[in-house]
Amino acid sequence: MQDDCKIALRRRGICVIIPTYNNAGTIVDVVERTQAYCSDVFVVLDGCTDDTLSLLEDMPQRPELLVLPKNGGKGRALREGFRRAREAGFAYAVTLDGDGQHFPEDIPVFLEANRRYPGALIVGRRADLENADRSKASRFANAFSNLWFFIQTLVPLKDTQTGYRLYPLRKLRGLSLLTSRYEAELELLVFSAWSGIRLVSEDVRVYYPPREERVSHFRPVRDFLRISLLNTVLCLLALVVGLPLTILRSTFRFLKTLGLLLVYVMAMLLVVTPVAFLYLKLGRVTERKKEWLHRSICRLAGWGTKLLGWAGNPYTPVNPEGEDFRRPAVLICNHQSHLDLLPMLSLTPRLVVLTADWVWHNPLYGFVIRQADYLPASEGLDRILPRLKEMVEKGYSVAVYPESTRSTDGKIGRFHQGAFYLADQLGLDVLPLVLYGTGHALPKHGRILHSWPLRMEVGSRIAPEALSRMGNNYRERASALRKYYAARYAEIADLTERNLK
Repeated sequence: MQDDCKIALRRRGICVIIPTYNNAGTIVDVVERTQAYCSDVFVVLDGCTDDTLSLLEDMPQRPELLVLPKNGGKGRALREGFRRAREAGFAYAVTLDGDGQHFPEDIPVFLEANRRYPGALIVGRRADLENADRSKASRFANAFSNLWFFIQTLVPLKDTQTGYRLYPLRKLRGLSLLTSRYEAELELLVFSAWSGIRLVSEDVRVYYPPREERVSHFRPVRDFLRISLLNTVLCLLALVVGLPLTILRSTFRFLKTLGLLLVYVMAMLLVVTPVAFLYLKLGRVTERKKEWLHRSICRLAGWGTKLLGWAGNPYTPVNPEGEDFRRPAVLICNHQSHLDLLPMLSLTPRLVVLTADWVWHNPLYGFVIRQADYLPASEGLDRILPRLKEMVEKGYSVAVYPESTRSTDGKIGRFHQGAFYLADQLGLDVLPLVLYGTGHALPKHGRILHSWPLRMEVGSRIAPEALSRMGNNYRERASALRKYYAARYAEIADLTERNLK
């Protein structure tokens, strides 16, 4: 598990930054435990006057050291660590303290959260914090910080003072404006929220040693006054900068979504469906008319993907083997969003899709779907098989979503056996299509379109003979191909999400 974590962190461009000031008693243990999960560890020595430097230099697996000659505070140490990590090409950085309070064993928690919420700032929420042995001043400071953070950003967080976080380095703003000490972490959260970075809390463990063993550099009176002054300034900035930006950003996203929806509805209602109806109903329905309809659907889908690109969702088709779709096949694609059909339909006009009932009966485009010989999967494969054979004989491929329903979290769900039954009965190759990004742009239960890169990758054909070697029955073949999809989707996600800006 630890080696897998190391590989995954490096693929996603995640390093660990440990700021430290005179933690000689704990720093080696913290670094060693961190290196068990992450190969890329930066330790920022913030003007240490104890044996921290010599202890780290003598480690068998020495981390990368950033030595600051004079103590400037945690904010300055983080800033230097972020800059060094960005120069080294990292996209994300997990930060944890060198005093042993945080558990490096929780790094996989941040990795999994980064996969679920790429581009987000992940905040480690210290579990069971209320029952920990803390001073009254510490409890008050955390509650005080949480309250003011909500006032400044309208984002509820239960633990704004934790130093255990994952930062999206390319999205951080205001690094040059950071206060230099303890309160800098609060400022980072506020600026991130104002910049539109998503903030996500994940439970992590925390260790509080006996009070007599604790090493703390928090100065109650002076630092509390600094935090109070910072919160005063941030509240003023929230009124003139932060909250207006948040409102404008939300309004723009809503209007963008509404505008695209109106364009789509009006195009289908006033142009596509009426034109198709008149063309098909005037005279006899011929194969030539059917071919015109399929070509029109393909062109419209291509225009739709371009429209999404103009709205902040650039689409990249990837076809390394130059598949031309001239030979019929069963196209299998993962399913994440209402947007999934656009990139699929734009691939080729020689395509029929197995659809859900609500698509078949949709008042906007149901007529077009039915006339294009798309078939409702609810009728049962055995019943629609003869019609599919007719379409295959005419040179059409069959497109199927083997998960049946859209994924809520981007993960590849269980593949049903129907697609493999069809490929067997029709004697066709299986052609994998791996789709990425639509679930982030418009999630299953989402209503607002988010800017996110989209990608459709056309894989290699799997001939019937090769498919039979993947399993003795349809269930085994479905399971084997799902594993391929999960692995390939993860590779695409890692490559794309480490380059988010």
